[in-house]
Amino acid sequence: MARLRRAGRLGRVLQDTVFEGEQLGRWVLAQRAGWPDLEEDQRDLLAAVGIEADLELLTAKAAAEAKPKVSRTDRFAQGLAALAAFVEREGHAQVPRAHKEVLEAVERPDGSGEMEAG
Repeated sequence: MARLRRAGRLGRVLQDTVFEGEQLGRWVLAQRAGWPDLEEDQRDLLAAVGIEADLELLTAKAAAEAKPKVSRTDRFAQGLAALAAFVEREGHAQVPRAHKEVLEAVERPDGSGEMEAG
């Protein structure tokens, strides 16, 4: 922050930067990633100290938001289907920690995809 006071602009702030007990780096990252959601005066204040939108973060955030959300119930059902397929193939339920069971998407009549053990 001393650099900000001297130069009037804030240089690069690393994500793990902590200032007076506050997660300053994470806060700056959140502002850059949420740039479109900020009010114009908030963007102006941030820009005045050298913080601007991060196109890479904005693109990644938009891509993550575009992915369909999977409910907790659906994730449980997927895990159960994967376990059932593993048990049927291997004859036991001692699944190695690093094991990944491949599930295939099956189109349902209503047009939504459902995961099924393959």
